[in-house]
Order: sequence, then structure tokens, then C-alpha cells
Amino acid sequence: MFLLDAPYVSDFLLKSVKGLNQPVLDTPEARRFAAGAGIELIDEIEFAARMAMGQRIYANSENGLAKLMDCGCNDDLARRIGVCKDKALFRETVAGVHPDYRFMRVPLEELETVDVSAMPYPFVAKPARGFFSLGVHIVNTLEEWPDVVRAIMAERDALNREYPEAVVDAGEFLLEESLRGEEYAIDVYFDGAGEPVILNILHHHFVSDDDVSDRLYYTSASIIRQWLEPFTAYCASIGEACGLRDFPIHLEVRVDEAGAINSIEANPLRFAGWCVADLTFHAWGFNPYEYYFADKRPDWPALLAEHEGRACAMVIGDVPPGVDRDAIVSVDLDGFADMLGGVLELRPIDHSEYPVFAFAFLGLPEADLDGLKERATSDFSRFLVTG
Repeated sequence: MFLLDAPYVSDFLLKSVKGLNQPVLDTPEARRFAAGAGIELIDEIEFAARMAMGQRIYANSENGLAKLMDCGCNDDLARRIGVCKDKALFRETVAGVHPDYRFMRVPLEELETVDVSAMPYPFVAKPARGFFSLGVHIVNTLEEWPDVVRAIMAERDALNREYPEAVVDAGEFLLEESLRGEEYAIDVYFDGAGEPVILNILHHHFVSDDDVSDRLYYTSASIIRQWLEPFTAYCASIGEACGLRDFPIHLEVRVDEAGAINSIEANPLRFAGWCVADLTFHAWGFNPYEYYFADKRPDWPALLAEHEGRACAMVIGDVPPGVDRDAIVSVDLDGFADMLGGVLELRPIDHSEYPVFAFAFLGLPEADLDGLKERATSDFSRFLVTG
């Protein structure tokens, strides 16, 4: 079954839902996104009954997770969602996997008075519930902490105004040791026996150590070949700690210079958000939603041989800080696509509702990734016409 909600539902996802003959919970948002798609909508009673029977669920957005947690028809599912959604609870649950890792759970009203002198520097402060790098701050020294707290207080109203509390809860923060190394995002589901099945691995590119943006992710045969085995073993340890069964997650991790893997967060009941999970189809030619619902496993040796030397990337066209979104009168999408090159699909986004104007999916030779990194981290304000 599917739970379709804002902020975004792609045409590919809608076609997948229909092709899989999976029902969708009937909500105003689902009716809006699925209008004319020929998708079966079922009411809350039927959805709850099927959920109680253990049918698999995919939620494209975390906006609707509260419906699943509050219905009282599958306590184990609600528990698994809660463990992943609450970043502090997740960190507590997987503490045995990372016994030396330092973190603190702090209510918003105690941020100004909490003693952070014992935290290892740098450390990260972020909402206990959140996504899309919203409200995330890196604290490099003890002296920076008061400025970070002031910035958090200034941001909290905007965060809770743009996203539901179930998605971003700026009332409680997680302070945790900053993870060094390369960041990867893993789309994985756990089968009925709790075994992890990895459907994609994306490398998250950053411009600097202080960068927390989500602008560029990419995958390639060399990335899958290098990390499939160690990430599968790591996902198994996380799944065991959290008790994950028949459950998809978008797991973000960092790998340090010694090869040690540590989780950043696990996003429940979905793969990459904003339908970025569709990148798997562009990159590897299979449908990740079909594989999850049909219990399929990628034939990675064959796929890697077929796509050797190629890369597939996703670039978020975000509205740069300092640009007044209300003043934007038009967006030069053609110029944005031309600048990136190799665009397979360009998805315009309503910048008046979210601080993003487009998602771009690209195909390119792996050898050209360095050039893409430079282009994708340039100033995007030149594509925004303000009046």
C-alpha cells in the first residue's frame, strides 16, 4: 500500500503505484496528486485493516507518518517508524553498534543553558525530527555555541511553518559528535526475515567541512562495487538493533578514513525523499518500488558490467540564502539544465512554497564527475529572475 503526501509526487511514482496495483490511502493530498492517474483509493478503515494484517507500506513523504503511528492498528510498525523518525531515539537504539559515539538529547528551551563543554568538537546540532538538512548547524568551538543557539531560535518558527511537526519538530534537538569522512545515502529495504536488500547507494558531495547542503548526489558502478558488501553488513546490524522487517529506509552514513561506518539518520518507510528514489531507475534501469513490494533483489554483477564507466546524479536547484522567494518572477530552467549538462529529467518545483526551484537527474561519464561537482556548487541565483 502507498501513502502519498506533499511535498512532491512524481509521475514515475504514480505510474509505479498503478502498475503495481497497490491501493493508496484516501486523503485530500492523495486525491490531489493522484487525480486522473487511475489509482485505487481506500478509506482509513480498509487501510488500517490491511496494515494490521502486515501488508507492506511505502510513504513517499514523512508528512503522513503521523497517520500510521496514531491509528493504533499496528503497534510494531508504529514502533519502527518512531525509532527511525526520532533522531535522538534512533541514536539511542543503535548505541550498541557505536559504543564510543557521543550525543545528547536537549529540549529547545534548554539550549541556552545546557553545558556543551564536554562535547567533542566539532559537533552537530539538529532537530530531533527533521529532514532535508533543515535546522542543521555545525559547532566548531565552544565559543560558537551562543551564536548557533541564536540562529536556531531565529529559524524555529520558519521550520515549523513550512513543514508539519511530524516532519520537522524544532522543539527538541540532538547534539551529536560530528562524523568525519565521506557521506553516502543508502536506499534499502528489509525483507520478512530482516535481511537488508540494497537498491541504490548515492555519494553525497559537499563543498567543505561546514557544508550541510543537499545539492548533489551521485551513483556509479565503482561506488556500488566498493560499498555494496560493507554497507549490506552494516545495514544488517542496524536492522537487528531496530527490529526492522518488511520495512524500507533511506539510511545516511559516513565512512571515516579507517573505513569505519556510522549512521547519520534513518528515514522510515521510504527511500530518497522528494521522489529522488526515482534516480535508481535512471541509473540502473529497475523500479525500486517494484523491487520492494515484490521482494526482488538487484542482479548487481550484471548491472555493474552493463553500466561500467557511467554515473547518474541528482542536483537540487535550491534557492540560495539571501534571495527573496516572493520576489522571484521567473526561473531560467533551460539555462539551469544547459549549465549542468546531460539532463535526463528536469522537475520544476514551486519555489514560492519550498526553497527549491528544480530537481535535475543527469547521466554522464564517471570521469566527468569533477566538472559536475564544480558546476553544481556554483551560485544558482543567476537562474532566478527577481522583480
